[in-house]
Amino acid sequence: MLKGYLGLDVGSVSTNVVVIDQEGNLLFSRYLRTDGKPIQTVQRAVQLAGEELEGKVTIAGAGTTGSARYLSSMVVGADIVKNEITAHAVAALNVNPDVQTIIEIGGQDSKIIILRDGVVIDFAMNTVCAAGTGSFLDQQAARLRIPIEEFGGIALKSDNPVRIAGRCAVFAESDMIHKQQLGHNTEDIVAGLCEALVRNYLNNVGKGKELLAPILFQGGVAANQGLVKAFEKYLDHPMIVPTHFEVMGAIGAALLASEAVKRKSGTLFKGFEVKDITFKTTSFECKGCPNCCEVVQFSENGSVVARWGDRCGKWEIQAS
Repeated sequence: MLKGYLGLDVGSVSTNVVVIDQEGNLLFSRYLRTDGKPIQTVQRAVQLAGEELEGKVTIAGAGTTGSARYLSSMVVGADIVKNEITAHAVAALNVNPDVQTIIEIGGQDSKIIILRDGVVIDFAMNTVCAAGTGSFLDQQAARLRIPIEEFGGIALKSDNPVRIAGRCAVFAESDMIHKQQLGHNTEDIVAGLCEALVRNYLNNVGKGKELLAPILFQGGVAANQGLVKAFEKYLDHPMIVPTHFEVMGAIGAALLASEAVKRKSGTLFKGFEVKDITFKTTSFECKGCPNCCEVVQFSENGSVVARWGDRCGKWEIQAS
Protein backbone atom coordinates (compact mmCIF):
# COMPACT_ATOMS: atom_id res chain seq x y z
CA MET A 1 0.00 0.00 0.00
CA LEU A 2 1.20 3.51 -0.81
CA LYS A 3 2.72 5.45 2.09
CA GLY A 4 1.32 8.91 2.75
CA TYR A 5 2.04 11.80 5.10
CA LEU A 6 -0.75 13.96 6.47
CA GLY A 7 -0.40 17.68 7.07
CA LEU A 8 -2.85 19.97 8.87
CA ASP A 9 -2.82 23.78 8.90
CA VAL A 10 -5.48 24.91 11.37
CA GLY A 11 -6.12 28.63 11.63
CA SER A 12 -8.86 30.89 12.96
CA VAL A 13 -10.62 31.07 9.58
CA SER A 14 -9.65 27.98 7.62
CA THR A 15 -8.42 24.44 8.13
CA ASN A 16 -6.37 22.87 5.35
CA VAL A 17 -5.56 19.17 5.22
CA VAL A 18 -3.28 17.45 2.71
CA VAL A 19 -1.77 14.03 2.18
CA ILE A 20 1.44 13.68 0.17
CA ASP A 21 3.36 10.65 -0.99
CA GLN A 22 7.04 9.87 -0.32
CA GLU A 23 8.12 12.05 -3.26
CA GLY A 24 6.08 15.02 -2.04
CA ASN A 25 3.32 14.67 -4.63
CA LEU A 26 -0.12 15.79 -3.49
CA LEU A 27 -2.55 12.88 -3.09
CA PHE A 28 -5.35 14.72 -1.28
CA SER A 29 -6.19 18.30 -0.44
CA ARG A 30 -9.19 19.90 1.22
CA TYR A 31 -10.11 23.36 2.52
CA LEU A 32 -12.64 23.72 5.36
CA ARG A 33 -13.93 26.66 7.35
CA THR A 34 -12.86 26.38 10.99
CA ASP A 35 -16.00 28.24 12.17
CA GLY A 36 -14.66 28.52 15.73
CA LYS A 37 -14.73 24.72 16.17
CA PRO A 38 -11.17 23.52 15.55
CA ILE A 39 -11.60 20.07 17.13
CA GLN A 40 -14.69 19.15 15.12
CA THR A 41 -13.23 20.66 11.94
CA VAL A 42 -10.01 18.66 12.28
CA GLN A 43 -12.03 15.49 12.87
CA ARG A 44 -14.07 16.25 9.74
CA ALA A 45 -10.92 16.98 7.70
CA VAL A 46 -9.32 13.65 8.65
CA GLN A 47 -12.60 11.86 7.97
CA LEU A 48 -12.75 13.32 4.45
CA ALA A 49 -9.17 12.21 3.81
CA GLY A 50 -10.06 8.73 5.02
CA GLU A 51 -13.13 8.49 2.82
CA GLU A 52 -10.98 9.13 -0.25
CA LEU A 53 -7.75 7.35 0.67
CA GLU A 54 -8.57 4.51 3.06
CA GLY A 55 -7.57 1.20 1.52
CA LYS A 56 -5.25 2.97 -0.93
CA VAL A 57 -2.89 4.91 1.32
CA THR A 58 -1.51 4.21 4.79
CA ILE A 59 -0.56 7.28 6.81
CA ALA A 60 3.08 6.87 7.86
CA GLY A 61 3.34 10.25 9.59
CA ALA A 62 1.35 13.36 10.51
CA GLY A 63 2.29 16.98 11.20
CA THR A 64 0.37 20.08 12.29
CA THR A 65 0.86 23.83 11.98
CA GLY A 66 -1.25 26.97 12.35
CA SER A 67 -2.59 28.80 15.39
CA ALA A 68 -4.34 25.63 16.66
CA ARG A 69 -1.38 23.34 15.91
CA TYR A 70 -0.98 22.00 19.46
CA LEU A 71 -4.67 21.29 19.90
CA SER A 72 -4.95 19.61 16.49
CA SER A 73 -1.80 17.57 17.16
CA MET A 74 -3.51 15.97 20.16
CA VAL A 75 -6.63 15.25 18.13
CA VAL A 76 -4.88 13.44 15.27
CA GLY A 77 -1.75 12.18 17.01
CA ALA A 78 0.91 14.25 15.26
CA ASP A 79 4.54 13.24 14.95
CA ILE A 80 5.70 16.85 14.69
CA VAL A 81 4.26 20.29 15.51
CA LYS A 82 5.76 23.37 13.84
CA ASN A 83 4.92 27.07 13.53
CA GLU A 84 3.61 28.55 10.29
CA ILE A 85 6.91 30.24 9.41
CA THR A 86 8.80 26.94 9.36
CA ALA A 87 5.99 25.08 7.55
CA HIS A 88 5.65 27.68 4.78
CA ALA A 89 9.43 27.91 4.35
CA VAL A 90 9.81 24.12 4.02
CA ALA A 91 6.99 23.94 1.44
CA ALA A 92 8.42 26.87 -0.54
CA LEU A 93 11.92 25.39 -0.61
CA ASN A 94 10.41 22.14 -1.88
CA VAL A 95 8.94 24.08 -4.82
CA ASN A 96 11.92 26.36 -5.45
CA PRO A 97 15.18 25.68 -3.55
CA ASP A 98 16.45 29.14 -4.54
CA VAL A 99 13.55 31.10 -3.01
CA GLN A 100 14.67 34.20 -1.08
CA THR A 101 11.34 35.82 -0.19
CA ILE A 102 7.96 34.33 0.74
CA ILE A 103 4.87 36.51 0.78
CA GLU A 104 1.95 34.77 2.49
CA ILE A 105 -1.45 36.41 2.81
CA GLY A 106 -4.45 34.70 4.32
CA GLY A 107 -7.92 35.80 5.31
CA GLN A 108 -7.06 37.18 8.75
CA ASP A 109 -3.28 37.60 8.83
CA SER A 110 -0.26 38.00 6.60
CA LYS A 111 3.42 37.22 6.91
CA ILE A 112 6.74 37.67 5.16
CA ILE A 113 9.63 35.22 5.34
CA ILE A 114 13.16 36.10 4.28
CA LEU A 115 15.49 33.26 3.33
CA ARG A 116 19.11 33.20 2.26
CA ASP A 117 20.83 30.02 1.08
CA GLY A 118 17.83 27.94 2.12
CA VAL A 119 17.74 29.26 5.70
CA VAL A 120 15.13 31.55 7.28
CA ILE A 121 16.98 34.64 8.54
CA ASP A 122 14.04 36.97 9.23
CA PHE A 123 10.26 37.12 9.26
CA ALA A 124 7.36 39.35 10.26
CA MET A 125 3.65 38.86 10.80
CA ASN A 126 0.64 41.14 10.72
CA THR A 127 -2.28 40.01 12.86
CA VAL A 128 -3.69 43.45 13.73
CA CYS A 129 -4.59 45.55 10.68
CA ALA A 130 -7.21 44.09 8.32
CA ALA A 131 -6.03 46.33 5.44
CA GLY A 132 -3.12 43.97 4.80
CA THR A 133 -5.16 40.76 4.67
CA GLY A 134 -7.65 38.99 2.44
CA SER A 135 -10.61 40.06 4.58
CA PHE A 136 -9.99 43.64 3.39
CA LEU A 137 -10.69 42.65 -0.23
CA ASP A 138 -13.62 40.45 0.85
CA GLN A 139 -15.29 43.44 2.53
CA GLN A 140 -14.75 45.76 -0.41
CA ALA A 141 -15.89 43.13 -2.92
CA ALA A 142 -19.13 42.74 -0.96
CA ARG A 143 -19.65 46.50 -0.98
CA LEU A 144 -19.06 46.63 -4.74
CA ARG A 145 -21.36 43.59 -5.18
CA ILE A 146 -18.58 41.69 -6.94
CA PRO A 147 -17.94 37.98 -6.24
CA ILE A 148 -14.46 37.77 -4.70
CA GLU A 149 -13.60 35.07 -7.25
CA GLU A 150 -14.00 37.68 -10.03
CA PHE A 151 -12.12 40.44 -8.21
CA GLY A 152 -8.70 39.72 -9.72
CA GLY A 153 -9.99 39.37 -13.26
CA ILE A 154 -11.74 42.72 -13.07
CA ALA A 155 -8.58 44.37 -11.71
CA LEU A 156 -6.60 43.12 -14.70
CA LYS A 157 -8.91 45.07 -17.05
CA SER A 158 -7.83 48.39 -15.52
CA ASP A 159 -5.58 50.76 -17.48
CA ASN A 160 -5.47 53.46 -14.82
CA PRO A 161 -5.83 52.23 -11.20
CA VAL A 162 -7.01 54.98 -8.86
CA ARG A 163 -4.97 55.62 -5.73
CA ILE A 164 -6.92 54.57 -2.64
CA ALA A 165 -5.68 55.17 0.89
CA GLY A 166 -4.63 51.74 2.15
CA ARG A 167 -3.13 52.56 5.54
CA CYS A 168 -6.35 51.59 7.31
CA ALA A 169 -9.31 49.45 6.23
CA VAL A 170 -11.80 52.06 7.47
CA PHE A 171 -10.09 54.93 5.62
CA ALA A 172 -9.75 52.76 2.50
CA GLU A 173 -13.50 52.14 2.39
CA SER A 174 -14.39 55.82 2.76
CA ASP A 175 -11.80 56.73 0.12
CA MET A 176 -13.20 54.07 -2.22
CA ILE A 177 -16.69 55.56 -1.83
CA HIS A 178 -15.25 59.00 -2.57
CA LYS A 179 -13.67 57.69 -5.79
CA GLN A 180 -16.99 56.14 -6.79
CA GLN A 181 -18.70 59.49 -6.26
CA LEU A 182 -16.13 61.11 -8.54
CA GLY A 183 -17.17 58.73 -11.32
CA HIS A 184 -14.19 56.37 -11.57
CA ASN A 185 -15.06 53.05 -13.23
CA THR A 186 -15.23 49.79 -11.29
CA GLU A 187 -12.12 48.26 -12.94
CA ASP A 188 -9.90 51.16 -11.86
CA ILE A 189 -11.32 51.13 -8.32
CA VAL A 190 -10.81 47.36 -7.95
CA ALA A 191 -7.24 47.64 -9.22
CA GLY A 192 -6.71 50.55 -6.83
CA LEU A 193 -7.88 48.40 -3.91
CA CYS A 194 -5.38 45.67 -4.87
CA GLU A 195 -2.60 48.23 -4.95
CA ALA A 196 -3.74 49.66 -1.60
CA LEU A 197 -3.42 46.21 0.00
CA VAL A 198 0.06 45.79 -1.49
CA ARG A 199 1.23 49.19 -0.20
CA ASN A 200 -0.14 48.41 3.26
CA TYR A 201 1.64 45.04 3.26
CA LEU A 202 4.98 46.46 2.11
CA ASN A 203 4.82 49.42 4.52
CA ASN A 204 3.94 47.25 7.53
CA VAL A 205 4.86 43.59 7.21
CA GLY A 206 7.64 44.19 4.71
CA LYS A 207 9.03 47.35 6.29
CA GLY A 208 12.81 47.29 6.54
CA LYS A 209 13.06 43.93 4.76
CA GLU A 210 15.15 43.27 1.65
CA LEU A 211 12.79 41.51 -0.75
CA LEU A 212 14.94 39.63 -3.25
CA ALA A 213 13.86 37.31 -6.05
CA PRO A 214 12.83 34.54 -6.44
CA ILE A 215 9.64 35.60 -4.61
CA LEU A 216 6.93 33.04 -3.87
CA PHE A 217 3.37 34.24 -3.24
CA GLN A 218 1.44 31.81 -1.01
CA GLY A 219 -1.92 31.73 0.80
CA GLY A 220 -5.46 31.83 -0.50
CA VAL A 221 -5.18 35.46 -1.63
CA ALA A 222 -2.56 34.43 -4.22
CA ALA A 223 -5.50 33.33 -6.40
CA ASN A 224 -6.17 37.03 -7.05
CA GLN A 225 -4.31 37.87 -10.27
CA GLY A 226 -4.93 41.58 -9.71
CA LEU A 227 -2.95 41.35 -6.50
CA VAL A 228 -0.15 39.43 -8.24
CA LYS A 229 0.06 42.20 -10.84
CA ALA A 230 0.12 44.89 -8.12
CA PHE A 231 2.98 43.17 -6.26
CA GLU A 232 4.95 42.86 -9.48
CA LYS A 233 4.43 46.57 -10.17
CA TYR A 234 5.67 47.70 -6.75
CA LEU A 235 8.49 45.15 -6.35
CA ASP A 236 9.62 45.13 -10.00
CA HIS A 237 10.08 41.37 -9.72
CA PRO A 238 7.99 38.49 -11.10
CA MET A 239 5.84 36.73 -8.52
CA ILE A 240 5.93 32.92 -8.45
CA VAL A 241 2.58 31.44 -7.42
CA PRO A 242 3.00 27.72 -6.56
CA THR A 243 0.52 25.24 -8.01
CA HIS A 244 -0.89 24.47 -4.55
CA PHE A 245 -0.49 28.00 -3.16
CA GLU A 246 -3.57 27.78 -0.91
CA VAL A 247 -2.36 24.76 1.12
CA MET A 248 1.39 25.39 1.35
CA GLY A 249 1.33 25.48 5.16
CA ALA A 250 -0.27 22.03 5.32
CA ILE A 251 2.15 20.69 2.70
CA GLY A 252 5.04 21.98 4.80
CA ALA A 253 3.66 20.18 7.86
CA ALA A 254 3.36 16.95 5.86
CA LEU A 255 6.93 17.27 4.55
CA LEU A 256 8.20 17.85 8.09
CA ALA A 257 6.27 14.77 9.27
CA SER A 258 7.91 12.64 6.58
CA GLU A 259 11.32 13.66 7.93
CA ALA A 260 10.32 13.29 11.59
CA VAL A 261 9.21 9.65 11.30
CA LYS A 262 12.55 8.68 9.77
CA ARG A 263 14.12 9.30 13.17
CA LYS A 264 11.77 7.01 15.09
CA SER A 265 9.88 3.77 14.70
CA GLY A 266 6.26 4.14 13.69
CA THR A 267 3.83 7.05 13.80
CA LEU A 268 1.62 8.54 16.51
CA PHE A 269 -1.23 9.07 14.01
CA LYS A 270 -4.48 7.79 15.52
CA GLY A 271 -6.02 6.80 12.22
CA PHE A 272 -8.85 8.05 10.05
CA GLU A 273 -11.30 7.02 12.80
CA VAL A 274 -10.57 10.08 14.99
CA LYS A 275 -14.12 11.20 14.14
CA ASP A 276 -15.35 8.49 16.52
CA ILE A 277 -13.31 9.78 19.47
CA THR A 278 -14.85 12.29 21.88
CA PHE A 279 -12.53 15.20 22.64
CA LYS A 280 -13.26 17.95 25.14
CA THR A 281 -11.40 20.99 26.44
CA THR A 282 -12.13 22.44 29.89
CA SER A 283 -10.29 24.82 32.20
CA PHE A 284 -10.01 25.78 35.84
CA GLU A 285 -8.20 28.44 37.86
CA CYS A 286 -5.42 27.24 40.12
CA LYS A 287 -5.54 28.89 43.58
CA GLY A 288 -2.15 27.54 44.67
CA CYS A 289 -0.39 30.91 44.46
CA PRO A 290 -1.09 34.60 43.59
CA ASN A 291 -0.57 33.87 39.86
CA CYS A 292 -4.04 32.24 39.67
CA CYS A 293 -3.12 30.48 36.42
CA GLU A 294 -5.85 29.28 34.08
CA VAL A 295 -5.13 25.59 33.54
CA VAL A 296 -6.51 24.00 30.37
CA GLN A 297 -7.41 20.31 30.33
CA PHE A 298 -7.73 18.22 27.18
CA SER A 299 -9.75 15.02 27.49
CA GLU A 300 -10.04 12.05 25.16
CA ASN A 301 -13.08 9.78 25.68
CA GLY A 302 -13.48 11.20 29.19
CA SER A 303 -9.86 10.79 30.31
CA VAL A 304 -7.55 13.78 30.75
CA VAL A 305 -4.57 13.24 28.44
CA ALA A 306 -3.01 16.71 28.46
CA ARG A 307 -2.96 19.78 30.66
CA TRP A 308 -1.20 23.12 30.18
CA GLY A 309 -1.30 26.78 31.16
CA ASP A 310 0.29 26.72 34.64
CA ARG A 311 3.56 28.61 35.08
CA CYS A 312 5.09 26.31 37.69
CA GLY A 313 4.36 22.97 36.02
CA LYS A 314 2.30 21.67 38.96
CA TRP A 315 -0.62 20.57 36.80
CA GLU A 316 1.13 20.03 33.49
CA ILE A 317 0.61 16.79 31.59
CA GLN A 318 2.11 16.35 28.12
CA ALA A 319 0.22 14.19 25.67
CA SER A 320 2.36 11.24 24.59
